[in-house]
Amino acid sequence: MKMFIRVLALVLLVLFVSHPTAVASQVHAELAHGSQLAGGPVRSFELPPWEDVKDVLMLRNYNTKLVVLSTMILGVASGFVGSFLLLRKRSLMGDALSHACLPGIVLLFIIMASAGGSGKSLGGLLLGASLTGIIGVGVVMLISSTSRVKDDAAMGIVLSVFFGIGIAMMTMVQKTPGQSSAGLIDFIYGKAASMVLQDFVLLSGVAVVIAALCLLLMKEFALLCFDQTFGKCIGLPVYLLDVLLMVLVAAVTVVGMQAVGLILIIAYLVTPAATARFWTDNLRVMLLLSALFGAMSGWLGASLSALLPGMPAGAVIVLMAAVLFILSMLFGTSRGILKRVISHRQLKIKVGRQHMLRAVYELIELRYKTSAKLSLPNKPIHYANLLSHRTWSAASLGNLLRRGKREDHIEKFDGMHVSLTESGFGEAARITRNHRLWEIFLITHADIAPSHVDRDADSVEHVLSPEMVRELESALEAKIDTQVIPPSPHEFFVAGKLEGEKEL
Repeated sequence: MKMFIRVLALVLLVLFVSHPTAVASQVHAELAHGSQLAGGPVRSFELPPWEDVKDVLMLRNYNTKLVVLSTMILGVASGFVGSFLLLRKRSLMGDALSHACLPGIVLLFIIMASAGGSGKSLGGLLLGASLTGIIGVGVVMLISSTSRVKDDAAMGIVLSVFFGIGIAMMTMVQKTPGQSSAGLIDFIYGKAASMVLQDFVLLSGVAVVIAALCLLLMKEFALLCFDQTFGKCIGLPVYLLDVLLMVLVAAVTVVGMQAVGLILIIAYLVTPAATARFWTDNLRVMLLLSALFGAMSGWLGASLSALLPGMPAGAVIVLMAAVLFILSMLFGTSRGILKRVISHRQLKIKVGRQHMLRAVYELIELRYKTSAKLSLPNKPIHYANLLSHRTWSAASLGNLLRRGKREDHIEKFDGMHVSLTESGFGEAARITRNHRLWEIFLITHADIAPSHVDRDADSVEHVLSPEMVRELESALEAKIDTQVIPPSPHEFFVAGKLEGEKEL
């Protein structure tokens, strides 16, 4: 949390503070010269007054309050729907749907203008967007179900074709005498500052309905996302659930176009859900985190847009969502890069320790020609034998032995001899026994040759839990003695005897 606050403060500092340098002054002079040639005024970036910052944070301004709350509510709705869209592996569906809305917007504009109106009634335009958006989703599902074309290709086709139709229709409107498509551009790029109370009420109603449906149908949607075939087998209306999910996506897309635009709405649908995925593997927690990240993106983006005149709210909202995504990708507790690096290092240390202990035990076992732990003495072995037992370097083996000494597994390591402590000897016996159990299981049930079984067992033995060991013992009950470590099914050495065996 502290790291998140520091990075967020750094982002705000970069946005708000400008340090003039000689190069920056030269660039500013060139820009001023160009602006004067164009006949426009020169505007320099200034830090917003603290009073304005307080007004935005405390939502004192009525319009700012509407925009911030509306984008936060849109973020919650996008987070809920986007989670299932991401898990369904249909992230591009929101993009295809949003682009498919443009022909409907222009078509309803033409119809309303032909009927004598202004053509820019928000309700009528959203109705047109909903109609063509749903048609676009239907076309995608039709192409995917009736042909060999995959979902991503079908979505790409619908996205480009519908958006091309919309642009062509908008060009026709612009060339029609007495018509203007100026207001329609806001649906492409978004214009959150133009939101009014009716937009807030509409967003609130849609968000409540979406949240309720997602929570009530969470189990059904989960089956749809993870195991559609099983859902069909138990009588789940999979097709209707798929259609309902697409309707929810269409609802979020249509009501969110005015805030972030139909081009950027896909980022608002997918980014919060992808961000939440770095923190948890639990579906319920993912839904809540996705809604939280969506709301945070809306709050941060709308607030910064209000403080920075001329900055479009939609773009800033998406940038804030991207900042949260990057932070989660780095520091997420479930799938973050740092978490994976730490887990990989811990596993590497564990594997090295187990290989080292098993190698020491096998060398003791080989010298005394018995695998019975009760009769096997805990005696020192030669370091040279241990070094040649596996394909490890002297440096890596030395690191393993020194770590084993710190962990109280190695009693003596003087460069010539290696000996185990009592706890290390017991741990080595346990590791060796688990390895042999898995080898016997693979030979018996997987028909793997004894000469190849060691490599296959090596990749599994390090993750054997006590429950899995008990299951192995139960499966091999007639082949093992619980008091004796099973003998190795392959030879440690092809020929020869251990170096220095007589001296020990």
